[in-house]
Amino acid sequence: MGLDKKDKAFALGKITYVDYKHIEIDRALLNFFPRLKFDGYPGRVRSSSIILTIDKFLEEFIEEENHNKFVGFSDYKDIVYKWLETDLLDLVNRGKPNQAVVSPRPLHGNAYKYRNTKHARDYGSSEQIYWMIYHARQGLGQAARDALKDFLFAGLDQQTDRILLSDQRIDVETQAILHFDNQVKKDAEDRSREPERYSPLCIGQADLLVDDILRLLTYENYMPRSVLVDYLKTLLSFHLALYHLRLMKLLPALVKRRGSDPTCDRCPVNPRISSPHGDCPHRVGLVVDMGDPSNPHMTELARHSADTHYRRIPGYIEAHFITKKLDEMAEYLKTRNKLSPAGNYFSVGEVLQLLHSSKNKERQDYFKSRVTPLIERYKQGEEFSIPPEVQRIINMNLGEFDTYIEIILALRGSYHREAIIKCLDAFLLKNSDLGLLRQSRAKGSPRWFALGSRLLEVLLQIAVLEPQGTSFVTREIRVDELLTLLRDRYGLYIDRLPPSDGFGQPSIVDQQALRKNVTAFKTRLREIGFFQDLSDAYVTQTVTPRYTITTENSGR
Repeated sequence: MGLDKKDKAFALGKITYVDYKHIEIDRALLNFFPRLKFDGYPGRVRSSSIILTIDKFLEEFIEEENHNKFVGFSDYKDIVYKWLETDLLDLVNRGKPNQAVVSPRPLHGNAYKYRNTKHARDYGSSEQIYWMIYHARQGLGQAARDALKDFLFAGLDQQTDRILLSDQRIDVETQAILHFDNQVKKDAEDRSREPERYSPLCIGQADLLVDDILRLLTYENYMPRSVLVDYLKTLLSFHLALYHLRLMKLLPALVKRRGSDPTCDRCPVNPRISSPHGDCPHRVGLVVDMGDPSNPHMTELARHSADTHYRRIPGYIEAHFITKKLDEMAEYLKTRNKLSPAGNYFSVGEVLQLLHSSKNKERQDYFKSRVTPLIERYKQGEEFSIPPEVQRIINMNLGEFDTYIEIILALRGSYHREAIIKCLDAFLLKNSDLGLLRQSRAKGSPRWFALGSRLLEVLLQIAVLEPQGTSFVTREIRVDELLTLLRDRYGLYIDRLPPSDGFGQPSIVDQQALRKNVTAFKTRLREIGFFQDLSDAYVTQTVTPRYTITTENSGR
């Protein structure tokens, strides 16, 4: 009764490929591997009918011992089992009776071949990552795909798809994972469905992601592979969060404009300059608490910032439904030869032009054919059993299109709001040292933006790099320059309030809290080993690279 499957349809790859659910970034990276390997196609692996378990992986090691590869493992089966369980394998329901293996940790591109697909769903996030990288401009997308493929599939013989363990980039943990190859009988791209290949709605965020990936991979020869893979996972999750926070600001603005934004059409973002966003009106500002317990007002500012962004979710859901349903209308008009896309598909900007008054008749006629059967489904014999919230909308005597959208929002809005909140919490790695969000365990407690030390470490490794020729070199950077970079590149406000996104001019109390926040920021830098302060003067307070990379020894 009520909405059918077509009415409920919400997903639209032109906005995002992500199906809003709680998403584990390990699963996203795992499913990204075959898309990278097969140029956008998902992988299809034919393996034995045996479900991969910890015991099965343990058997593999014991069997390999007979070939002098893992000598002595059979003497310490309990220890090897714990090593597999805690360090080498990604599990669902960890520590519970229904604990199950997802796959080995994604330390190598071929790890996806040893997954239990039932537990390895990523809900479209791997597609989102791949097509953001693919469409990045100025040749950076191709450069990033090549660099990622070289790093993630290190030691892979492209002809035989077999691992050359003589490659020195393959560490012990990765070697252990790659010894499971005989579990896989066949591996190929899945061409049962052609990829959609939509360009990201915000191409500038894609450019920033790709530039950060290229910078991070500069450290390939300087840090352990497992550390760099963890950095990469953290970075991907961070950018997925920023992309979707920006979507919640961008898409309602496009709906209001009834078409594309000229600024977006000439997207000013350039990740290689000091102010990478240019005059973009859709950038986001996040006020970030650095965790000083004696600075509660700073936490309140960070809570207000998070609340501002999360309160955009209902407006985003409405804009998403409007765009999705107009896209369905555009496809219908296309079948009637009444509308054609400028390119291979209707862009979001083209779809939203159907909101113009010149399209009123076509829009009302089409949505009358959608809203009438929707209401008829509530008919029981000669009587209607219409939910009160739907009846109130009908009584408002809106146009057919507005009535249809309002009914869908009334019946599905809460569901999508909860799903999007779970997804954003996951991308922001809530309550993790890798993340950007905190929330106490009390039900209904507010969220606030807080910068975890390990996420800060990833961003610092990127910040101390600067382009030189075709590669990057490290440099020292002053604390005030670092604060500016975090603010201008990622929208992370530590020492001041953003000019919009829920804030106006700071009060004296705000300024005091921000000054204490900077002190806490420098303390955090010192704790993770990046900060050197010779005096109170900013000019002598510098962030020092952990690794020295020059043009002579750069890896790329």
